Parts: sequence; structure tokens; C-alpha cells
Amino acid sequence: MPKPDELIVDIAALVESGQSNQMSLTVVTDGAVITGRLAPEAVWRQRVSEVLTDSAHLGEFSPAFDTPEKKDGPPTHLHFHVARILQGPVGIPETGGMYRVAIEAVSAWTVGDFSYSDH
Repeated sequence: MPKPDELIVDIAALVESGQSNQMSLTVVTDGAVITGRLAPEAVWRQRVSEVLTDSAHLGEFSPAFDTPEKKDGPPTHLHFHVARILQGPVGIPETGGMYRVAIEAVSAWTVGDFSYSDH
């Protein structure tokens, strides 16, 4: 998307200001469909840091997520918590993942998350 959709930027800004992770969104980005809940960047970073800290092999990467980016202006990324990449009728991973998507890469979106089935 050459110029990010102002409405999705506004939604991301509301999520950031409210510190809420209850906004469900589905986006199409570079051919992938990602569905889940948006989280404020600080909450997302904290959760990723916790997961990495608990990993025997990836703990050394945890500090990279401890400090939120310092930036002025509107949000540039969407931070998905409990999200899945939809592939056919299946959501990957089954338990939900943590995804960071550049708003400028979003080509389509809708409010809400899509249901999926493993059957």
C-alpha cells in the first residue's frame, strides 16, 4: 500500500492509546491472511520477551524486545497477539502466535477475526 489507509492507522493508534488487546482484525499482507487480536506494542514486546526468556535456545534475544521503539507520529506497525495465519481451512499455529505487520504492507483488512477449522 503506497500510502497507509488512514482508518487502519487510527485503529492502531486507538489500540496503542487504550492499552487494550481486545480489537480483532484480519489483514491481507503480501498474500498472507493474518487474523487475531491487536495488542499495544509494549504489551506485544513484553509477551515476546517472556516467551524468549523461557526458551533454552532463544533467551539471549529477549533483551531486544524489552525496550519499546521511540518514535513520533502515528503507529507504523500492527502487533497481533493470539493470531493465526490462515491457510485453507486451518489456522497456523493452532495456539496463536505473535505477529508484527507493517501497516504499509496491508493490502486489505476487515474488523473481526475469521473462524477456521482443523477438519
